[in-house]
Amino acid sequence: MALTGSELLAKVKELGDASKSDLVRAAGYVSSKKNGSERLNFTAFYEALLEAKGVSLGDGGGNGKGKAGRSLSYVATVQGNGNLLVGKAYTGLLDLKPGDEFEIKVGKKQIRLIPVGAADEEE
Repeated sequence: MALTGSELLAKVKELGDASKSDLVRAAGYVSSKKNGSERLNFTAFYEALLEAKGVSLGDGGGNGKGKAGRSLSYVATVQGNGNLLVGKAYTGLLDLKPGDEFEIKVGKKQIRLIPVGAADEEE
C-alpha cells in the first residue's frame, strides 16, 4: 500500500539521505511489470508528495504551473480594491499553511514579508 499524507512526509523525513529509488520503494510506489520485474512509480510518488505538502496539481494532470496551466509570472498586480494578492501557487511553492503569520516590512519601493519568528536577513 502506497503511503500518502503525513505518513508519506514522515517516511521521507525518516529516510533522509536515501536515494530517490529507495524513497519511492520504501513509500510503496512500486508495481510489477509483465515480466515480473519491479517498476518504480516516480510520478505517482512525487504527485503524492506534493499533495501531502499542500501543493495541488489540479485535475489536468498538473505540470507545476498555476491556474489553468499558465506558467507562474512572479508578478503581482494591485487589484481595483487596493489589495495585493499572492496566489495559492506561490504559497504552495513555499509550503505555507493557513494561519502562517508574516511581519510586513515596507521599503522605498518594496514590500518584504518575513515569517514571524524568523531572522530578518538584510540584502
